[in-house]
Amino acid sequence: MHIFIEILYLIASIIFIIGIKLMGKTHTARRGNFYSAIAMLIAIVATLLQVNLLSFGEIIAGMVIGGAIGWYYARTVEMTAMPEMVALFNGFGGLASTLVGMSDYWLNTIEKAQALNLVSGVSVFLGVTIGAITFTGSYLAYIKLKGRFLSGAVVFAGQHLINLILFIGMLAAGVLFMIFPENPIFMLIALVLALALGVLTVIPIGGADMPVVVSLLNSYSGIAACLTGFVLNNQVLIITGALVGSSGIILTQIMCKAMNRSLLNVLLGGFGQTNNSAAGGQAVDVVIKEVGVEEAAMIFDSASSVVIVPGYGMAVAQAQHAVREFADLLEKRNISIKFAIHPVAGRMPGHMNVLLAEANISYDKLIEMDMINDDFQNTDVALVIGANDVVNPAARNDQQSPIYGMPILNVDKARTVIVSKRGMSKGYAGVENELFGYPNTLMLFGDAKATINKVSSELKEMGK
Repeated sequence: MHIFIEILYLIASIIFIIGIKLMGKTHTARRGNFYSAIAMLIAIVATLLQVNLLSFGEIIAGMVIGGAIGWYYARTVEMTAMPEMVALFNGFGGLASTLVGMSDYWLNTIEKAQALNLVSGVSVFLGVTIGAITFTGSYLAYIKLKGRFLSGAVVFAGQHLINLILFIGMLAAGVLFMIFPENPIFMLIALVLALALGVLTVIPIGGADMPVVVSLLNSYSGIAACLTGFVLNNQVLIITGALVGSSGIILTQIMCKAMNRSLLNVLLGGFGQTNNSAAGGQAVDVVIKEVGVEEAAMIFDSASSVVIVPGYGMAVAQAQHAVREFADLLEKRNISIKFAIHPVAGRMPGHMNVLLAEANISYDKLIEMDMINDDFQNTDVALVIGANDVVNPAARNDQQSPIYGMPILNVDKARTVIVSKRGMSKGYAGVENELFGYPNTLMLFGDAKATINKVSSELKEMGK
């Protein structure tokens, strides 16, 4: 039986690696997700067979109930709420690592009075504390992303000093835990301090930095799972935890690079702390030019090339299918259509790719920022749908802007820019958008889905 379980773990690990590899490309991501789910199922079954704590009936009942809950939430969650779902899952992973580490410590060291060696002790301490930081940090991130309360940056005097004191206190408790492992008070102190650190390190983050923090917490959950694998001597947990931890760090680095910021800058002070209304470069009065549906349709009808720039507003309006129909109409008129994708458009990397793929938009039309930026100067019309910070020229022009230096899509270089937006509200970073006042920019106000459908209707009428 032992060899059989080890083989199952090996198979699960290989499938996990294949699944993550497939997730690296848009057209194979869904298959990669499916493979990873199968690998997780194999790993769970192997673990339950190994520990032999539950009957097959109890195992099947638990899997059916848990699977039904997961299926329900996966089917009902909106694409706009995916970051919140990721934060929630991170929290579950962190909590699981904390509970497993504490349970193993209490069962073997406290109740059975078994000696705790250096490797096991460090693994237990780090697994519990990193898991606890991940748990409270992730659930606070979930609350912030929901926007119910604490959605902005919460800062106060001496905040970083308090965090440093708590961190040093946690490490000191860890050292005492290693010296006196039979006394649970030191582990409990470290646990409480870790839970507090999770809250206090995330609470000052707001605005555009939250997706980066979610990605970092995802990495933490993987590291905690990896350490739990050392505690339990479970190879599949070590492998998968390392995969999640490393991929989370890589994703975090990609997001920081996309915003031209360091991770330390994100954690110690983010966009969300900026409340200067003039920070976006719109310090003087500008003339906002509005365009109607009929006029917009005429502009598109006379164009030879159109680049569509999707953003979070398109996701909120669930306008992806309307946008696909609109793009199809333009292509029937022999108008070149491309979609410009910024690395952090939406709330997480890949958000726009998944959303557009859901509407059956061809992958070869989704062009990354670095590949399409030079094309804007030769583009007749750039249509911005619900995007804001990722097209804000203040990132290039205004050194006082908090987003200065962030790579953006050069939509302002197009001959005509049409911005589909509900109103003049600021973007996720909380700064004004210079683009809205540019002489080649026209504002198409209204719900993105309804507005694009109306433009499509006008185009159909013109074709009759």
